Amino acid sequence: MADGSDTAPQDEKLRLAGQLFLLGCSDAACPNKAEIRAGVLASIKENKMAPFFAEVQGQLLPRDDALVTALRAQNAERVAELDAQFADAVENAGETEEREAKLAKAQYLDSIGERAAALAAYDEADRAGKGAPVAQRIESALAAVRIGLAYMDRPLVESGVERAKRMVEEGGDWEKRNRLKVYEATALMARRQFKPAATLFLDSIATFTTYELYDYKTFILYTVLCGVLTLDRSTLKKRVVNSPEVLAVVDEIPHLHQLLSAYYHCKYSEFFAAFAEIVEQLKVDRYLCPHVQFFEREMCLVAYSQFLQSYKTVTLQSMAASFGVGVAFLDTELARFIALGRLNAKIDKVTGIVETNRPDSKNALYQDAIKQGDTLLNRVQKLSRIVNV
Repeated sequence: MADGSDTAPQDEKLRLAGQLFLLGCSDAACPNKAEIRAGVLASIKENKMAPFFAEVQGQLLPRDDALVTALRAQNAERVAELDAQFADAVENAGETEEREAKLAKAQYLDSIGERAAALAAYDEADRAGKGAPVAQRIESALAAVRIGLAYMDRPLVESGVERAKRMVEEGGDWEKRNRLKVYEATALMARRQFKPAATLFLDSIATFTTYELYDYKTFILYTVLCGVLTLDRSTLKKRVVNSPEVLAVVDEIPHLHQLLSAYYHCKYSEFFAAFAEIVEQLKVDRYLCPHVQFFEREMCLVAYSQFLQSYKTVTLQSMAASFGVGVAFLDTELARFIALGRLNAKIDKVTGIVETNRPDSKNALYQDAIKQGDTLLNRVQKLSRIVNV
C-alpha cells in the first residue's frame, strides 16, 4: 500500500494552480489568503516562472511587470544554455544524448509555465533521432495531461490521456499502466463521469504512485466519494468499506470515515451531518468544486433510495426523523426526485405516507426481449422479400 512517505513532490504547476484556486474562493472558505499569496509568489520567484506569473498577475496576485522582466531574462539565459547543450550533443554525441537534451529543454519550459513551447518541445524530443522509446513518449503524454489539468484545458487533457493509452498498449510497462489509470480517473472525475472514475480509482488503490498529481489522502477522498455515489452495496463493502488501503488513512481525512460508515450502516442523520462537512471540503477542491450541487443532489438520492429499499410504505415523519430533517423539507426533496423519475415511489399527502413502487425488473427484461425479437423478425421479413425479388 502507498502511504505517501518518501515520495516525489506534487507537480509545482498543479500545486500552484490549487493555491490560486483557494485565493479565488470566499474568505470564509479560505481565511489564510495572505499566507497563501505570499507562498505562491515565493515559489514563482524561486522557480523563475515568468510565463506562469505573467498569466496570473493582476488577477489573484499583485501585478509586477519588473519581476516578470527579470524572470524572463533568467529564463532566456537558461534556454540558451539548453540549446547549447543540444547543439553539442548533435556535434559530439549520439541520438540518445540528443533526445535527452531536447527532453531537458521541454521539462524546463514545462516547469516555468511556458505551455505551448513546452508541448512543442516534448513533441520534438519524442521525434529526435530515430524516435524516442515508448516509455519516454508515454511520459511526454502524461506531462501534457498535467499541463492540461493545471490550466483546466479539457481538450488537452483528453487528447493526452488518449495518446498515453495508445502508447501503453504498444508497450507500456505495469507501472505506466497503473499511473495512467489515475490520470484518466482524474480527467473523468473532473468532467463528472464518476462511475468510470470510481472503477479506475479502485483498480489503482493498492498501487498508487502518482504523487505528481496529488497526495494519497486526496486520492482516497476521491475514491471513497466516487464509490459511495456509484457503487452497489455489496461492491462498496468489498472494495471500499473493507479495503485495507482505505482503512489505513480514512480516519486522517476529516469526516470521511463517518460519512462512509454511516452510509453503509444506514445511520442517515449521521451521514447527512458528515456530508455537510465534506461539502465544505469540496468547495475548495478545484476538480470537484464545479460539481458540488450535483454531489449534494446525488448523495441525497442514493441515501433516500437505500432507505426506501427496506420499506413498502413508511411515514414521512418517520423517514424525516431518520434523516434528521424536517417533514416539509423531506416532502419537497422526495417530490422533486419522484417527479424526475429518479425515485420509484409516491407520496400520499393525506396520510403522510411514502409508498415505494419497485419496478418489476424481470418483467421489464421480458418485455424488452419481446420488443427486440419483433424488431428482428420484421427486419428478417424485409430482407427475405428483397432476396426473393
